[in-house]
Amino acid sequence: MEQLAQQSHLELVLHPSGMMDKAQISPDFRAHILQADQRIQRETGAEFGEAYLERVRSGQPLMLDSYFTAQAIIAARLAGKRDFDMLKAIQRAHYQQGLDVTQTDVMQQLAQAMGITPETWQNVMPQAAAKVRSDIVQTQRLMQQLGLGGFPSLAIEQNNEWYTLSPSHYYRRPQEWQAWLESLSVTA
Repeated sequence: MEQLAQQSHLELVLHPSGMMDKAQISPDFRAHILQADQRIQRETGAEFGEAYLERVRSGQPLMLDSYFTAQAIIAARLAGKRDFDMLKAIQRAHYQQGLDVTQTDVMQQLAQAMGITPETWQNVMPQAAAKVRSDIVQTQRLMQQLGLGGFPSLAIEQNNEWYTLSPSHYYRRPQEWQAWLESLSVTA
């Protein structure tokens, strides 16, 4: 995704899917998460931080809220920052540092690290809250229309036509992914 975000000839548009809305995670689902993370690490090479893994393994309450993280990503965009940069910051905080990204103060710290002042953040978060549910509904409709499921899902719009892409085809193949991305400028 980082390579995609760096393409100057392409516009990366993030669409929030709303996978979980303030969900308390059960012990069974924690086990599922840990198994899925092992598979993701094998397939993609993604690294999960020890603080994150310990947080999932622990008996401490664990809440996930993709609506709140989507709100923060929208807020970053409204504050004039790249939404992809906020997504990366949230993922790093959650999956590497084991921080609770459902907490307002954690999100505000991430925003400040991106150069968003506390005043601006306080102004854009309510605006983003007003947009998040409609954005998620719109994304879910688009995913259904395109037959997409799972995360991440990728679709490309060219000349008012949509094409879907399986990102797993390019896992651990950054040179092929880069070549394919560059080919888009030729066909766009």
